Amino acid sequence: MDRGEGSGLDKRLCQVGGVNLNYISPSGTRYHIQVEDRGPVMDVVAEELVRRINVIVYANYGESNARIIHGADHDFPDLRTHEHNRSMTSKVKELAEGARRIVDEKEQRQVMRIKCLIREYHYTKDESAKREFEQANALFPILFSRAWGELKKQQARPDGKVMAAPEVAVPPAEVVYPLDPELRERVLEIERVVRELGQDLDALRARGLADDILLQTCRKLVARAAESICKPTPSDYTVRRLEMMRNSLTTTWRQVRSRLK
Repeated sequence: MDRGEGSGLDKRLCQVGGVNLNYISPSGTRYHIQVEDRGPVMDVVAEELVRRINVIVYANYGESNARIIHGADHDFPDLRTHEHNRSMTSKVKELAEGARRIVDEKEQRQVMRIKCLIREYHYTKDESAKREFEQANALFPILFSRAWGELKKQQARPDGKVMAAPEVAVPPAEVVYPLDPELRERVLEIERVVRELGQDLDALRARGLADDILLQTCRKLVARAAESICKPTPSDYTVRRLEMMRNSLTTTWRQVRSRLK
């Protein structure tokens, strides 16, 4: 039987179930929140056993344009005890509640991005900006209407004239999570490595051990990774491309970790 460190529980007894709930945001968009305790799994990136809870949030749930707007793996120590199981039950509930806050924050960012794209196209006639806000209109019609209404109020002056365009950069695109489980897992792995790499790189800088070549390499890799997982549509993804990106990031991350040690 597969047993974890310092405990007698079988692996099959180390899952506490999950939560599925529907949520309607303040904008009126329908979401579905899914939190699943996957139990002990091997993290292929860190090469160690962890207790993993997965969170997925679907937007426009039940409609033809449904899509995943948030995905995350939350890893904990692989302790095979009843006490740890009870703590995971609490974590599942906490993550389900936290997902609602994530939805609201993402909506705020999406509205800001749409407003910036509309404003940019209005003043520059840039076709790429037009394509992006048109796509946002198709995917998030409620948020688009809200962004359009807010923009009209902000731009109109009391005398009826239009205000000059403020210098506001378009916020970066959100990560697109594929519906296909295998592709989505690769995207989550890339996000996880980017996060770990950033934390270890900060620690390396604090010790004065990060040289310019390493920093430049990390910046380029992270920028390329962000571009890879923020594709306009998940159909642009392939398992091979995502695995190649994950492997490149992992190799660099391990180099950074070796310097820390």
